[in-house]
Amino acid sequence: MTVAPGSISGHIQAPGDKSIAQRALILAAISDGTSELHGMPASADCLSCLQALRTLGVRSEQGDSNVLRIIGRGMEGLSAPGSPVDCGNSGTAMRLLAGLLSTRRFTSELIGDQSLTTRPMERIVQPLALMGAEVETDGGKPPLRITGPATITPIDYELPVASAQVKSAVLLAGLYANGITSVRETAVTRDHTERLLESFGCPVTRKGNRVSISGPAGLRAARVDIPGDFSSAAFMLVAGCLAAADELVINNVGINSTRTGLLDILRNMGGQISVADQRMSGGEPVATLTVRRSELTGLDVPVELVSRTIDEFPILFVAATVASGQTRFTGLGELRHKESDRLTAMTTGLRNLGAHMKSEDDTLLIKGGKLKGGTVGCAGDHRVAMALAIAGLVAASAVTVTGSECIDVSWPEFQETCKKAGVKIKTDNAGTGTVSA
Repeated sequence: MTVAPGSISGHIQAPGDKSIAQRALILAAISDGTSELHGMPASADCLSCLQALRTLGVRSEQGDSNVLRIIGRGMEGLSAPGSPVDCGNSGTAMRLLAGLLSTRRFTSELIGDQSLTTRPMERIVQPLALMGAEVETDGGKPPLRITGPATITPIDYELPVASAQVKSAVLLAGLYANGITSVRETAVTRDHTERLLESFGCPVTRKGNRVSISGPAGLRAARVDIPGDFSSAAFMLVAGCLAAADELVINNVGINSTRTGLLDILRNMGGQISVADQRMSGGEPVATLTVRRSELTGLDVPVELVSRTIDEFPILFVAATVASGQTRFTGLGELRHKESDRLTAMTTGLRNLGAHMKSEDDTLLIKGGKLKGGTVGCAGDHRVAMALAIAGLVAASAVTVTGSECIDVSWPEFQETCKKAGVKIKTDNAGTGTVSA
């Protein structure tokens, strides 16, 4: 994928939020009745999650456009899989399904692609073991072999690492426990699972940093309207700050406060971003975001914003490379355990484009300046690929990102959306698609 220097403007739409979509798929699968999921994204991660559920006996029907109907199997209706359950590249699917399958009295094996098999899974093994499940890993990494106990034990668990996926896995297992299951957080993480549990009829109690459910609990079918993905919109927000010709408007974006750390950081750097038409949709706050070209200034990013910005750091690093002054990031250790070591991948890629960066352990210092063009790799990581592509808008000459087909994991329409907004972009493999039943 190659992006040439230029500007961006117009009205665009971010894809459906894949974090919410995958959680909705899983909850719909164990609900009573047929659920309708509106705004399903065409991302490979969502397709992998859907296929994994099919392996467990779940049926779906394609409705009009991007509406997907899931025929719920009820709380006890999942079938023992006749083959390994393939989660593709989706860590969300693997960790959440691990929580769900830890309650089943059959043995299942969760597998994934080469990238997923490098990601840490011991963090979910520990709480699920406390609940009585047997979860075997390959040195703390996938594949996962899971055998549920006769009875799941409720727990009160404090997350050692801020992780919405671990929190969600414990809560899903807690649906089947006889008593109250609680998760305590040391840092704010996304709360989509809690919101969706309430939409599917399961009361959730929140008190301070603790979230609890009382089991056993049944779920009923629901309609879920999936908002635009803030993590995808983030690439366009930064692009607008750096290169908006007039203004760039992004419609129907989820602005859940557990996800919008980047919005706070960009505004503190001088980003001109306005939020309008705020409303609730499908239990989630959504809005229209308008961004204008901005003179960004470096700053020390507060460590308390890290958990609310974890997926947006690759594109935020791009903003810092052309901001005036120095930007300092700390507490970035979790970036080393994503689809790639994102801290290393982004540092390598941006240095190749002339950025001044210094990293040590979980700290990164970026001195703003100018970027040059060139060819860079993306370590097979969709967010790294999109971030480096956006860098081409403000580089001295075109930036080519090799291996950019991995973008299909989250945003197959990325290229077409960029073109609609006036970006000079071309690729040898333009991915498009829809979720099919």
